[in-house]
Amino acid sequence: MKSRALRSISRVLLASALLAACSRQVSLENYNRLQVGQSFDEVKLIIGDPARCDEMLGIRSCIWGNEQSGIKVAFMGGQVALLSAHNLK
Repeated sequence: MKSRALRSISRVLLASALLAACSRQVSLENYNRLQVGQSFDEVKLIIGDPARCDEMLGIRSCIWGNEQSGIKVAFMGGQVALLSAHNLK
């Protein structure tokens, strides 16, 4: 009886983790959720960890995605100042 309950709980946790992972992705829908003024952490909650970030003269530029499709965000003072996307579906 305990093993059945444990399996049910495991399935629910796995399904929750998969749904959370699917919601944080590089997509046009998630790009449209981004706004000027959001923090880096808020952006990460929407589209996940960036592929790369560079910083120069107080501007942090991050890229999500790859060469074919992606999102670029520039942060000034820890907040989104500029954002752009290319080839998103």
